[in-house]
Amino acid sequence: MVAVTGGLLAAPFAVEAQQAGKVYRIGVLANAPPTNPEASRNLEAFRRALRERGWVEGQSFVTEYRWAEGQLERFPSLATELVSLKVDLIVAGNPTAARAAKQATSTIPIVMVYVIDPVGGGIVASLARPGGNVTGVAFGAGPEIVGKYLNLLREAVPKASRVAVLMNPDSPSSPVLLREMQAAAQALAVTLQLLEVRKADDLDAAFAAMTRERDGALLVLPHLFIFVHARRIVDLAARSRLPAMYPSRDFVEAGGLMAYAAKPPTCSGALPTSWTRS
Repeated sequence: MVAVTGGLLAAPFAVEAQQAGKVYRIGVLANAPPTNPEASRNLEAFRRALRERGWVEGQSFVTEYRWAEGQLERFPSLATELVSLKVDLIVAGNPTAARAAKQATSTIPIVMVYVIDPVGGGIVASLARPGGNVTGVAFGAGPEIVGKYLNLLREAVPKASRVAVLMNPDSPSSPVLLREMQAAAQALAVTLQLLEVRKADDLDAAFAAMTRERDGALLVLPHLFIFVHARRIVDLAARSRLPAMYPSRDFVEAGGLMAYAAKPPTCSGALPTSWTRS
């Protein structure tokens, strides 16, 4: 993200010969505010890496932050706010934010992060040639990562022949992830119970269904709604006595059993990493 952001800052502004004293404005559109530990880490890494490239917040650029704080419907209005402020660049911290920013402007450059399938989600035309005003990184190790989710979960709970899958079907990447998961489940002779959650009220019903169907383990697929309700999902899994595989370290830090995800992109790329609660 920093490499792309730095490049976007440097390229068009080089044409302006780096106007003396000009302070550029970056809009950050994301879900969780800095009070969230993961968000705080990401923001600090973002600022530090920009400093290493000669961009110092408050000197060469200022940042306009807009947080949805779990209210996904706010993203379009927040994106419109940033556009009205005439920011020079928008950093979109998830697929919903990236789509909202793209709908709000066709001219301001947008850097997307934490987007698993930007092509399937209609954010870019292709990874090689994104087109339009959106660029960035496709965060994750690809849809095949869900097969690894299931393999690791089965290793941890070898007797689990029936696994509940908690997912938000509104995610554009859901069909691809499900295909990969079903292929892995067939190879492992595991039966999947798909449970769809779109709103907070759906969570209690989903865990009641897991108990009723005597599922042996739980696999949680990534989606912004899922991340927003991470702590509640971890608590419900613990209450239901279900060993669970999660899509982010946040869940393990909240008390979950294990997680497997890509590290945030670095110079060497995004590498899958696992976290397990001791």
